Amino acid sequence: MRIAVVGGTGTAGARVAALADEQGHDVVVLTRSAGVNLVTGEGLVDALDGVDVAIDASSPAPPDESMSRFDAVVRSGRNLADASVEAEVRRLVLLSIANIEKPEFDAFSYYVAKRDQEDAARDSGLEVSVVRSAQWFEFAERSSAVDYAEDRVTVQDWYVQPIAVASVAEVLVREATRRKARDATVAGPEAVRLPELVRRLLRAQHDPRPVVTVDAPLPAFASGALLAPAGAEILGPGVGAWIADRTRAGAQPGAAE
Repeated sequence: MRIAVVGGTGTAGARVAALADEQGHDVVVLTRSAGVNLVTGEGLVDALDGVDVAIDASSPAPPDESMSRFDAVVRSGRNLADASVEAEVRRLVLLSIANIEKPEFDAFSYYVAKRDQEDAARDSGLEVSVVRSAQWFEFAERSSAVDYAEDRVTVQDWYVQPIAVASVAEVLVREATRRKARDATVAGPEAVRLPELVRRLLRAQHDPRPVVTVDAPLPAFASGALLAPAGAEILGPGVGAWIADRTRAGAQPGAAE
């Protein structure tokens, strides 16, 4: 099967591309360096030529300050859907976020943009699988909610049920290669507050920096609205096992991958 991985050099996309390749699929990685621009649509149709399934694991960023993150995500979603139709791609698998449909998140523009991205895929006429994921464990290492400074780590108070990005990648490839398209929602086995997750990670890596907790941008992030919804597929590892794996691997929180 010829599989295109959109955002194939990112945190999730790189793992998806590697796993699909290991399984013997013909993998095409769509990146800006390869002449593909999701935000403008440049190069998309040509890059999708002959592709059976496209997996969108991208995290589009605006090209400059004249465009918002909201617009970048919305335009990218619509461009990919339109290009997939034109290139006669059979199925589009979209990585999204669990619980973003809740009205508590109406004021969070990124989640609203992801809703639009889902709608663009579903309205395209393609076979579509939307994989909604809880926040990743890797969120504790590098994200807009965690600020690593030399003398402290400032963490927003999110209450999450994190899942390893490697587990998410396995689900994305699984849904891309199954016979019939379907949606899936995935989360990890344990709920934890993000400051505590960061604190445990630092402690395991013998990092003495204190964790300073600050409010999340929306009360819903701290109230439990992000926890796994009914019917979600629960996948390991748990908190302790993930931290042990990252510590053995020598990962440095706050460092770019």
